[in-house]
Amino acid sequence: MTSGAVQPPGSTGDSPTHEKPHVPVTPIHTDGEDSDHTSDLEEEPEDQEDEEDRLIFNGGAGIPIGPDGVPKPLLPPISPQHAGRKCLVLDLDETLVHSSFKSISQADYVVPVEIEYNWHNVYVIKRPGVDNFLKKMGEIYEVVVFTASLSKYADPVLDKLDIHQVVSHRLFRESCYNHRGNYVKDLSQLGRPIADTIILDNSPASYIFHPNNAVPVSSWFNDPHDTELTDLVPFLTDLSAVDDVRGVLDGAR
Repeated sequence: MTSGAVQPPGSTGDSPTHEKPHVPVTPIHTDGEDSDHTSDLEEEPEDQEDEEDRLIFNGGAGIPIGPDGVPKPLLPPISPQHAGRKCLVLDLDETLVHSSFKSISQADYVVPVEIEYNWHNVYVIKRPGVDNFLKKMGEIYEVVVFTASLSKYADPVLDKLDIHQVVSHRLFRESCYNHRGNYVKDLSQLGRPIADTIILDNSPASYIFHPNNAVPVSSWFNDPHDTELTDLVPFLTDLSAVDDVRGVLDGAR
């Protein structure tokens, strides 16, 4: 195991107001911390570059086809209670919460996680306004949390975070598409109309296939005065009523 800063893909690792805490890189990691595996000096095969460019141009790989030839989207059919709603895909780490292996005195949760047969405590703090944000979003969207972290870490965090029980589905690292060392959340694989799908994420690399479906947010670590989630509630409420979210988000970028 090596050590290094937990750094989301596409991030410089620097916060404008404070330094990022230094924590060990482990198999659980917060979104993107060990995703930058490709050296700038390495050249990728031309056919691989062509394939990746095609995926970006086409807006993802599309719904996976199983060995039986049947399409297998990442999400099950939408439930009757969410019929007619758009799908809001939320990132977890540095978007809704911040986690660290280093002890945090004001931690909202301490989650024990087993890594390589050893148990480690993960200290989790909630972004200001997250409880009300999730409650409001659960009233108007089908809410999905999609994280590049492993379920052994993210599941117990979400069990504690989702106090209003509004998260309909949880997707983890194995559902990401590995694109040049980054964990991409391919919205085309969800099984929801792309015009009705929004992703809220602090890492641009996560939504590289669907930039016009993205609501970017700043990376959050521990600023108690942050209001970004609260400020986004009116915008996302209005966005739930438009015909095609891509037209609005494209114009806002």
